[in-house]
Amino acid sequence: MDRSNVGALMVTMQDVAERAGVTKQTVSNVLSGRVAVRPATAARVRAAIDELGYTPNLVARSLATGSTKTVGLFVPTVAGAFYSDVVETAEDVLEEHGYHLLLCTTRLDGERARRHLAGLTSRSVDALLIAGDRDLIDHLPLLADARFPVALCAWETDAPVDFPVVTIDYEHAGFLAGRHLRELGHECVAVLTSPDHTPRVAGFRRAFAADGLTVPDSAVHIAAEPSAAGGFAAANAAFAADPALTAIFATHDILSLGVLEAARTAGRSVPDDLSLVGHDDDPEVRFGLGRPALTSVAVPTRAMARQAVELLLRALTKSGTVVNSLQLLRPELVVRDSTCPPRPDQG
Repeated sequence: MDRSNVGALMVTMQDVAERAGVTKQTVSNVLSGRVAVRPATAARVRAAIDELGYTPNLVARSLATGSTKTVGLFVPTVAGAFYSDVVETAEDVLEEHGYHLLLCTTRLDGERARRHLAGLTSRSVDALLIAGDRDLIDHLPLLADARFPVALCAWETDAPVDFPVVTIDYEHAGFLAGRHLRELGHECVAVLTSPDHTPRVAGFRRAFAADGLTVPDSAVHIAAEPSAAGGFAAANAAFAADPALTAIFATHDILSLGVLEAARTAGRSVPDDLSLVGHDDDPEVRFGLGRPALTSVAVPTRAMARQAVELLLRALTKSGTVVNSLQLLRPELVVRDSTCPPRPDQG
């Protein structure tokens, strides 16, 4: 046994107080952050904590203060860049304020999501952030009597009025993609999407409607799954439905990988024969795609996560009061090499 760590394990708050030359209450005030402490004194306390290797007893502190200093976060998955960015940003912001992150993944399983929600109590978290609406929208009533603040982010379906929401203006994201293709002169287009991306499709259609053009239902193809394979199958369906197709909007960047492969299989060059616009500006997809570099609608994922967490932290400093509001963050079109005007012979 390495006995060099035994002392650190047994260090108490009183030991820190004696090393820093302050009272035990002052150490507690520095750790909790709830009472102002002079900067010089706080610095001495933190130095003593580092020197002694003191680790607060979180269980005892939660019993004494009624606070766990923990915020829960629900996400569908951490496999992709979007939700990984949400998780990393949330954890960074919480650490800045002395809080810990309790992460739950729903894994696109509604029953799993329900069990996690039902098990949450004010003794396990001080606040809860729910990112993504695919698995949880039907279970939000479980939080009606929650004793902790709740906020939603990355919410694309109709925003509930019972909770504050910080999300992306997904309808405008679709509009940016559609307007870009219209400015290039495209008319024969298709959309590859998921069932929960209705706002993106609506925005895309709005861009075409502004020029008196319609994107019919027959031009909207639902991918069986948000993957390259799903994009490949949906792209083939789009080619079969309209051989004169000159452009595709994929509401997931990952679908674009499948579109590119389907285009190659069909003997179509991107962008010369087919323009392609993605959504998310996912760096993993961007580098995996290679050439041509993907034109995509970038979304401020990290800014969204930061604002949502800060909203909860403000509520915690005001005795749990959270103001219901809807904050929409604007996406931005990033034009690269996968789009160009249709050839003259394409009409």
